[in-house]
Amino acid sequence: MEKNVFAKLIAQILNLNIEAVANTLTLLEEGCTIPFISRYRKERTGGLNEVQIAAINDENERLKEIAKRKDTVVKTITEAGKMTPELSKRIEACWEATELEDIYLPYKPRRRTRAQVAREQGLEPLAQLIMLQRESHVQQAAKRFVNDQVASVSEAIAGAQDIIAEMISENERSRQQLRGAYRRTAIITSKVIKAKKDTDEAAKYSDYFDWHEPLRRCSSHRLLAMRRGESEGILRISIDPIDDNECIERLHHQWVHANNECGRIISEAAEDAYKRLLKPSIETEFSNLSKEQADNEAIQVFAENLKQLLLGAPLGQKRVMAIDPGFRTGCKVVCLDSQGNLLHHEAIFPHPPVNKRMQASVHILQMVETYHIEAIAIGNGTASRETRAFIDDCFDKEAGGTHQPSIFVVSEDGASVYSASKVARDEFPDEDVTVRGAVSIGRRLMDPLAELVKIEPKSIGVGQYQHDVDQTKLKHQLDQTVENCVNMVGVNLNTASQHLLTYVSGLGPVLAKNVVDYRRANGAFTSRSQLKKVPRLGTVAFQQCAGFLRIPDAKNPLDNSAVHPESYDIVEQMAKDLGCHVNDLISNKELRTRIDINRYVTKEVGLPTLTDIMKELEKPGRDPREQLEEFEFDKRIQSVDDLELDMVLPGIVTNITNFGAFVDIGVHQDGLVHISQMANKRINHPTDVVKLHQHVMVKVIEIDRRRNRISLSMKQVQ
Repeated sequence: MEKNVFAKLIAQILNLNIEAVANTLTLLEEGCTIPFISRYRKERTGGLNEVQIAAINDENERLKEIAKRKDTVVKTITEAGKMTPELSKRIEACWEATELEDIYLPYKPRRRTRAQVAREQGLEPLAQLIMLQRESHVQQAAKRFVNDQVASVSEAIAGAQDIIAEMISENERSRQQLRGAYRRTAIITSKVIKAKKDTDEAAKYSDYFDWHEPLRRCSSHRLLAMRRGESEGILRISIDPIDDNECIERLHHQWVHANNECGRIISEAAEDAYKRLLKPSIETEFSNLSKEQADNEAIQVFAENLKQLLLGAPLGQKRVMAIDPGFRTGCKVVCLDSQGNLLHHEAIFPHPPVNKRMQASVHILQMVETYHIEAIAIGNGTASRETRAFIDDCFDKEAGGTHQPSIFVVSEDGASVYSASKVARDEFPDEDVTVRGAVSIGRRLMDPLAELVKIEPKSIGVGQYQHDVDQTKLKHQLDQTVENCVNMVGVNLNTASQHLLTYVSGLGPVLAKNVVDYRRANGAFTSRSQLKKVPRLGTVAFQQCAGFLRIPDAKNPLDNSAVHPESYDIVEQMAKDLGCHVNDLISNKELRTRIDINRYVTKEVGLPTLTDIMKELEKPGRDPREQLEEFEFDKRIQSVDDLELDMVLPGIVTNITNFGAFVDIGVHQDGLVHISQMANKRINHPTDVVKLHQHVMVKVIEIDRRRNRISLSMKQVQ
């Protein structure tokens, strides 16, 4: 019953087909993963993609949490003897957390408030009498409540007002009215704490020393910046409606119905309820809500950036030299074979203060020859430009005609985190962190996805205030992003690391380790069916993972495709009907054009699956990622001092936020292309124009050397 209710609610919230939602919930309950459902169960979901399925899953979890909370609310109210049929019906129909808490608030077990003390003094009947607003002699009526606990008439009335104020503050309509005012008119204000104004740590928050704007217009990055300043004790943040008096007047209109002493007392209670109870409560609520919305936006930006980074163009299986550049400590150089295995490492010192440039050049050329290097990866950190120039010099005419490998500058983000991690220690127990970091740079050129999955996503450096947002939500979203990317590309079963296998649909850490252990003990897998021999990898796990694992040299060519083993018989029947082998279907386009897929439709297998099968037969195991392109910075520009206004320069997009994109132009300080400078027309988001690691041409429009800021434009730049 609950599942049917959830399916209906989720379908309404996400504007999806209810049957597709119900089927998706069933598949999730059966233990199917999001990548598996989106790729191999299109008939049941109506072709929902992984984003929609993830949204269904998230909404389902949210509704489950509300259902648990409802159970607690019902139990508490019932045990207090205050449950009524009407109240029970309202709770049953409620699926919004805020509304549920509003319903529950008057029945919630109370801490010792002023109103609670007044109730214990027996003043609730007086409060109820005043609320009727018919009593013309309140002072006289209040005398009856003076006793050893209540010393005077004024104390009795004050206690009754405390009860009335709490009643007003706990009233649903009162709270909704105030929420409406905040929604329409709330202003967020940021003020610097005077004692911190002139400190160095406060300088970066100078834009927010005296800042205010409508809360509904406050962007995610501004709100998170202010909240960070607040958490560091530099800023004081408040959220207030534009007019307190208007809010109080609304409460008066709701609660005061008589022009007498009772009305005056209730009017005072309403003002007290607003200032002491309602306003702080609603301000906290909107503070939390705005932070949650800002978190969600920032997490979405991070997830999109991470996806683009993970799906960055791979160089492929080439023999790579990787260089982690440095000045004083030298450049760490490693040579890797086409599988990413470490063949050799050493340090060279071509830059000041050591300046052994000639010796370093000889060593580079020797390594290129000895290890048949096909590409060179240079980290983009300190001394990157200088190292690139040095490598170019190594291959000039004086280098004896040595073949020059392709040269790529590679992002170092997260390399130091990887080099000190357990994963790196397990891979290279006998090497130090500098060697591990250089290996990571080389491997991420060969296959960014396979290498970057080893690093905690939030350490990769493509986010927006990633350390300030809800860490549980962030981890959930980023793990989901990594899983989707890994399964979208597919994984070579015989070369994938344990860490990469962990993200394959249906595996996880334990089964990934078992797969690697089995591979180590028994040699390379020759077929997907061998997976069933891996300890603890049962029928369900095999179903979930098999389609995402590739075996390039398998006897059955379908084992190197995205065709799921459960569909092999369909392909085999197609081949049989044409009097050929499966290999022939893959290699011969003319044979494929003769296949009428409608002939193979069954109750379980529909056109979506058959269409996917035909695409795979055309390009089995095709990598969906783009081809890698070489890039070179403008040789005239080495530092910020070399920049001039209106210069047009090549750059690489290094990070994307809601307000623009950061671009590396080779001066050790990324420049910002504000969203208003990204196109000659209005755009909704920077991702409408650019993607991570895209090569772009930009114009320098402002240089702030004091704050080390560079403003760039992509408008009218050829």
